[in-house]
Amino acid sequence: MRILLTTFGSYGDLFPYLALGAELRRRGHEVTLATSAGYQAKVEAAGLGFHAVRPDASLDDREMLAYVMDARRGSERVVRYVASIVRESYEDTFEAANWADLIVTHPITFASVIAAQQLRKRWVSSVLAPISFLSIYDPPVVAPAPWMRRLNFLGPKFARAWINIGKQQGLNWVRPVLALRAELGLEPGANPLFEGQHSPSLVMALFSRLLAAPQPDWPGHTVVTGFCFFGDGTLSAELEKFLEAGPPPVVFTLGSSAVGTAGDFYRHSLDAIQRLGQRAVLLTGSHPQGLPEVLPDHILEVPYAPHEKLFARAAAIVHQGGIGTTAQALRAGRPMLIVPFAHDQFDNAERVRRLGAAEVLPRSRYSPQRAEKRVRDLITRSCYAQAAAQVGEKVRCEEGTSVAADAIDRMG
Repeated sequence: MRILLTTFGSYGDLFPYLALGAELRRRGHEVTLATSAGYQAKVEAAGLGFHAVRPDASLDDREMLAYVMDARRGSERVVRYVASIVRESYEDTFEAANWADLIVTHPITFASVIAAQQLRKRWVSSVLAPISFLSIYDPPVVAPAPWMRRLNFLGPKFARAWINIGKQQGLNWVRPVLALRAELGLEPGANPLFEGQHSPSLVMALFSRLLAAPQPDWPGHTVVTGFCFFGDGTLSAELEKFLEAGPPPVVFTLGSSAVGTAGDFYRHSLDAIQRLGQRAVLLTGSHPQGLPEVLPDHILEVPYAPHEKLFARAAAIVHQGGIGTTAQALRAGRPMLIVPFAHDQFDNAERVRRLGAAEVLPRSRYSPQRAEKRVRDLITRSCYAQAAAQVGEKVRCEEGTSVAADAIDRMG
């Protein structure tokens, strides 16, 4: 088949589709990935065709990252932005969609859904994290009000009420999507941000069943595949030398988006790790993080390192809870301190905490003293290491990329 994969967002939104695309190509399909222009080099390096689609968001734009990584309104801002230029996205997507036999969509590639329906193409939708399903039987922890998880004891009726309120608010965010559908002669359909994002033929949940089991209100044709992991390079000589020079370090990272709006996270992390007297690796991205020019010998700062290679050699991992970072940390089988900033991160964090593999510390409460205590618990209390190791073993056996590719092959 000629398959068009579409996505938008950070590396956590890109890498699963690179992994899936590479596997589909290995099976003989012709695969093109449509996404922001800034990812062209990575897509082509993976051996996939590339098609540029607006918006072209940059992970180096600190002002933009601060705007969308707000806990209370970040998700709304992202959705409103993508919806506001859905016409441009549709114009960019249409040619590639017309070429394709099958289109795979991402939760907020609204234009791809419209193109698939307008052209009457076979269409598979995908979600990357459990929060996309908004189940009343497994209510998510939402970034604007994470405290609401304490009300889950009230049951599905209560969850339905507040989720319906959220869906109604979300409908206002995607009015331009509905307007474009009407202009093209398409039925309004279900809310594009919620039920309307899901294909009537196949929904792929590209995450582990350990995070969420299928619920009665998920689409009935959902396949939980497991995570799709993409290898992204090797460790630098400097980092390899550091790792070999002593015991496993604590790794601090904020993924590819929260790292651009870290604030005092890395300074607090440095203070905490010095209090502990532990070795540490700080992944600080391309942004200045206010750290001293010279760090102690037992602490190494590097802009980036492949999580797959580094996490497996960590004593513990402190991260923001993005689904891509969370997936790699789960696979590594190492205990975590999750410091959620926005979006799905609060929900992902709570789900890992339930597995016994993590502690959660909201960004607003992250301090050297609290970080020191939580990390000390992670590395001294064996229950965390045992739970994380058990989870890691199961995740490594899931083969999510192959399961997802199998599901697409059956569409042929």
